[in-house]
This record gives sequence, structure tokens and C-alpha cells, in this order.
Amino acid sequence: MKFSTAAAAAFLIVSCSSSTTSAFGVRPSVSLRTSSSAFVTQRSSALDHRSSVTDRSSSSVRKSSLLNMSYSVGIVGATGAVGKEIRGCLDQRNFPVDKLRIFGSSRSAGTIAPAGAGDKFGDITVELFDVAAARECDVVFLAVSGDFSLEHARALSDGDDGAVVIDNSSAFRYMKDIPLVVPEINGECTIGAKLIANPNCTTAIGLMALWPLHKLFKLKKVIMSTYQAASGAGQPGMDELQEGTRAVLSGEREVAENKIFAHPLPFNVIPHIDKFMENGYTKEEMKVTWETRKICGLPDDFPVSCTAVRIPTYRAHSESIVIETELPVDIEAARKALAEAPGVKLVDDTANEKYPMPLTATGQYDVEVGRVRKSEVFGDYGIELFVSGDQLLRGAALNAVIVAEVMNENGALKPKVVA
Repeated sequence: MKFSTAAAAAFLIVSCSSSTTSAFGVRPSVSLRTSSSAFVTQRSSALDHRSSVTDRSSSSVRKSSLLNMSYSVGIVGATGAVGKEIRGCLDQRNFPVDKLRIFGSSRSAGTIAPAGAGDKFGDITVELFDVAAARECDVVFLAVSGDFSLEHARALSDGDDGAVVIDNSSAFRYMKDIPLVVPEINGECTIGAKLIANPNCTTAIGLMALWPLHKLFKLKKVIMSTYQAASGAGQPGMDELQEGTRAVLSGEREVAENKIFAHPLPFNVIPHIDKFMENGYTKEEMKVTWETRKICGLPDDFPVSCTAVRIPTYRAHSESIVIETELPVDIEAARKALAEAPGVKLVDDTANEKYPMPLTATGQYDVEVGRVRKSEVFGDYGIELFVSGDQLLRGAALNAVIVAEVMNENGALKPKVVA
């Protein structure tokens, strides 16, 4: 075996052991955060969480201004990674759920979706997905493929008696009549909507940091490089990373096998996520461009460039972002705006080696932002920063649940009257 350092090998051996998987980016069973310190600034304190749940801590946890209503909620795809996190967010937050229903395929129908530790919903029997049955819900979260969403989402949401559908796939993101929503940025777009699209996880994480800076200095250009975890390819991606790492470290193989990724991921990085397009960018990279423009209300020719890279971590995506601005920047004002922004945790104390990392962002509601500095390229009109966020939460499940919370608060969501 050939490794750059013995320390790296030792780190990965520990990471693959079941007792210390958090070293590889898997959510630990205890809080990733300790008490507040000088490098952490938060906008608001967290709501009370169950002691068995990782401390998500957060300005993303909305205070209880919700209307005195409760809703029938359905999840389609609740056994997948995002679906499980949607259930977890509904359990830990205070969106008022009267009844939670879980819909699945004929393979999973009739099985039990078990409650986690302290889960207020208890064990739930999976129902066979049926449009008529799912339409009985007030809100339906879709954590399924784009093809499934294209086939069923409009049928679920059409008409006054249809459900509000929040779709996590890419099926409707680029349709002009469908709102693409990051609630802290354009939550008002949900008013009057019955079908809402959730953004790509990479976009959602990056925009949590970009939006406060845009409001202060007006974005002129965005250049992003991403460092995306194996879980972006689902459980099979995580399994391939873990098994490949084990095989190499044990001496069983010199280079890991690959089926999910274009090349072996252990001890490697792969600048290839999704298919390549005619302009030389991948579709994953273009999603960031298209979605940034739509969510922020920017012109169709607003310059955004992204290079997306898969890295050998389990969970939480990171991004290096460079922006050019219309207005001259003030770095202290930028830090203050980020520290006060909902859904953002400023982690920026380089003197004490505190900055965003997948390890500390995993399992957290807030996006970590740090390494905030004036750009050496754009001078007084540029900022550079580094961001880490849990793509299954802030980039998917949490964003979807906050959409429902915002719709409840702004009156866009109302429970059905049952005859």
C-alpha cells in the first residue's frame, strides 16, 4: 500500500470503525457542538430539543409563531436518506403535524417505519402510494425520483382539494410557473402555490451565505468550487466509499473498485458530478448557475461559474466561493451580516484554527461560514469565503420543512375541512 502519510492511514482506519464513524463525516450520536465560544455567533438560541437528538442548534429553528392549526402530512419516499431526514425534522421542529402518513411502493407497503429514539410519531405502517389517498393530506413531501415527481406531483396538487406538494427532485426546478424556494430568501413565492420545488443541495447551502452578502454589496459575479460528500450519491455511494477504503487499508486491493462513481473515490477526488454538457460544465455545476439566478431573482445572464468535485467524506458538502460585488466591501460588516443571518453560523477564528468543515457541519441545521476575507483578485469589490453544510438537512429535508413552516405562517397553507 502506498499512502502519503502514516497519519492519514491511521485516520482512515479509525474512521471506518463502527465506534468512531463520525471521523468520516457520519452523524454522531452526541452533539457536534459545545458551548458558545468567541468564534461562534448565532442569531437566536435553539428551541428545546430531545436530549437524544444531535444539537442542531440554530437560527434555522423557527420560533413558535405558527398559527393555531395542525395538518395531515404525508411523506413519499420516507425510507430513503432525504425522506428519513424529513421525518426527523418534523419530529424535532414545531411544524404542527396532526397526523403523519408514510407512502411507499408495493415492496414496502405494509411494513413498519420504526420510530427513532424519542420520535413523537411512533411506529408508522407504510401505506401503498395512491394519488387519491395522498391527496387527503394537507402537505405531501416528495423524496423520490424526478420521474416519479413528474408523473404524480401535479395530480397530487391540482385543484382546491389537492395537497400542497413540496418536491425534493429536480423535476420542476426550472419551470417558470413553479417556485424554487429557499425560504430565507424568497419564501414569499409560496403564497398561492400548490407545488413548490426544493433546490439542489449545493445551491441551497451556498445561497445561505451569498444572500446576506448580496443584500449588503450586490453580487456582480460568483465563482464556486464545491467539495461534495459521497452521500450525495445516496447510500450506495457511502457504501462504495466505506468498502473501498476498507479494502485498500486492509491490503486486499491496491486501488478500490468503483461502480457508483466514475473513478475510485477512496484517497482520491473526482471533478465529475452528473453528466458533462456541451459547454464543458457538468449538469451539477449548471444547476448551481440556473438555480442561483432563479432563487435570487437575478438576470438570466448573471455570471455564475461552478466546478463540482466529489471528495471521500460521507456527509456534508463544502464550497469555496469567490464573489465580485457592485459596491465596495467592508469585511467586518460582511461578518456581522453573516453572523446575524438566519440559518448561518459564523465560524471564523483562524487564530484558533476554527473554520467550517464537513466534520462539524454534519447533523447541523445551520450552514457554517468562515475564512471571510477581502479578495486579492477583486480587491475592494470582492470577498472570498468557505462554507460547509449538511446537504441532507439544509440542502434538502430541512429546507423543505421550513418551506411548510413559512407557508403556515404566511397563510398560504390551510388545513382541509373534513366533511
